[in-house]
Amino acid sequence: MNRKTISLAVALAAAVALLAGGLPEQKSAPLPPTAARPALAQAWPDAARADLRDLGLEPLLFLDVTTAVGTADTSDGQHTRLIIKYAEKSGKGGVSGGGPSGGNPDGGRERELRRLPADSRFDNLTKAGNELLWTETGESGGTEIWALDLTADENPRRLTGDTGNILLYGGQHDLVTAGGRVHWAAADGDSTTEIRSVALTGGAVTTETRKGQWALAAWPWLTSDVGGQAGEITLHNLESGEEKRITAGPAEWTMCTPAWCRVMVNNGEGLARIDLMRPDGSERRRIAGPGTQAAVNDIAVLDRFEILSETRPDSDLTGTAGLVVHDVRTQRTVTLSVAADLAASRDGMLWWSTGDREATVWHTLDLRTV
Repeated sequence: MNRKTISLAVALAAAVALLAGGLPEQKSAPLPPTAARPALAQAWPDAARADLRDLGLEPLLFLDVTTAVGTADTSDGQHTRLIIKYAEKSGKGGVSGGGPSGGNPDGGRERELRRLPADSRFDNLTKAGNELLWTETGESGGTEIWALDLTADENPRRLTGDTGNILLYGGQHDLVTAGGRVHWAAADGDSTTEIRSVALTGGAVTTETRKGQWALAAWPWLTSDVGGQAGEITLHNLESGEEKRITAGPAEWTMCTPAWCRVMVNNGEGLARIDLMRPDGSERRRIAGPGTQAAVNDIAVLDRFEILSETRPDSDLTGTAGLVVHDVRTQRTVTLSVAADLAASRDGMLWWSTGDREATVWHTLDLRTV
C-alpha cells in the first residue's frame, strides 16, 4: 500500500466516528462517576451553541453554531452537492447560548456551491479569514483545491489542480493557510515529501522537497508523525529550522503538535490511559483512563480542549459513546453527551450527533467562546 492509499484510508476512517480507533481493540469499561462532572450548560453557560434538527445535509464544517457547510445527494442519486445551510432558528432549544455566534439572521436559507458526480468527494473544508477552502476528488482520483470568498457575491474558484500525490490525514492541518497561500503535503515516493503551496489568488504551485515522511502541523511546523506512532517524533519549523524531538516509550502511542502531545499508554490488555504533555516532556498529566479514546484526530483543539469518547457497556450494540471535553487550562472534564454517534472538530468549532438517521440532531459548540 503506497502513501497515497494510506493517507486516503486514514482520512476516511478518521472522519467523525467516535468508536473508530487505530489502537488494538480494548475491553469496555464502566463510565467513571459523572456526578461531580459538569454538563455543558453548567460548565460554559455563555458559550455559543445550538441543537439543530432536520439539517438536511452531512456537515463537513460549521462556520458558526448555525451555519453548516456539507454535502447532500441529488434526488436522483446521480450527483453530490456542496451546500452552505443557514439553519432555521428555533424558539425552544433550537439555538441557545449567549456567545456571539448564537442565532442566525439567514435562518432557513441554503446555497449550492458545487455539484459533482456521485462517486466524487468533497473533503478538508477549512475557513481562513473570509475564505472557505476545500478539496475535491473526482472520478479519476485527481484532487483539486477550491476556494470561495464568503463576503463576496461570486462563484467558487479553482485554485489549482496541481496537487501532486496529496496526503490527506483527516486533520485540520491537511490544508494550512499562511502568508496568503494554501499549503499541503504530497508524497514523493516513500522517502521524501513535497511541501506544496499556491496563492489564494491562484497561479503556479511552488514545491519544496524534504527527505523523510512528513505531515503539516500548525504553521510553520512539520511533524514526522503521520498517524500516531511509538518511538521518536520530530517537529520541524520550516521558517527557523528549529527542531523538537519527542521520544515515547515502547508501550506509548504518541501524536504531537508544537504545543501538546497526546500519549496513549497501553498495557497487555489495551489502552490503560491517555496523557497530555508538552513536546519537551514537561507538564505531563493523565486526562483519561481505560475505556476512553480520542474522538477527533486533532490534539488539544485551540491548544486547550481534548475531545474524548468514553465506551459505554452497550456501545457495541448502539454504536454510540459518551462524549466529553477535557479543558487543559482548568484541568476539568465536561460531559457533552452520554450517547453521541458522530463527532468532529475544525477551526475551533465542535459538532456531534445524537438520535438516529430518521431523527438526527446535530449539536454545535463554538469552543472559541468558552
